[in-house]
Amino acid sequence: MRSPAPQDDPFLPRIATERLVLRPLTAADADALFAIFSDPAVMKYWNTPPWPSVDTAACFIAERREEIARQAAITLGICLQAEEEGPPIGQCMLFAIDPASRRAEIGFGLGRGHWGQGYIGEAGRALIAHGFDRLGLRRIEAEIDPDNSASAQALERLGFIREGLLRQRWEIDGVVSDSALYGLLASDR
Repeated sequence: MRSPAPQDDPFLPRIATERLVLRPLTAADADALFAIFSDPAVMKYWNTPPWPSVDTAACFIAERREEIARQAAITLGICLQAEEEGPPIGQCMLFAIDPASRRAEIGFGLGRGHWGQGYIGEAGRALIAHGFDRLGLRRIEAEIDPDNSASAQALERLGFIREGLLRQRWEIDGVVSDSALYGLLASDR
């Protein structure tokens, strides 16, 4: 069996939307990702503290590329279409992919300067369509801090339904937080 051509590989997609291009991350994206994920405001509701160094970003990219090779996850840089080869303004991912159950989790991170412009919704619709249509997923889940109203609203606009609350799910830097669980089925679309 021949390997798919890169443009046919559903784990290495390049997805264009009206204003964005979602593309695989490269080592050259480390500085841009560090600038985004070292920002305490961006990381306020994440399950990890702000990134301490650009090395953390480089390791993140290497780990995500290894997950792509194992077909365990897809992590894509969110780039403005006019600058598709330029630095990403954020990243989106389908991770914890379970082929037997045809499910995955979804996540997003966007630089603070790009908040409130509809980019998460635009990238989210494209990534969800890719997950259901190209990967054959049946279910996509999202886990967020219940205090993160902006993410809750974005998920609900994408069609996700809040399904439950996981109490005291995370402890980051001594702060304990709950997680709200959201789900979207292919049949919901």
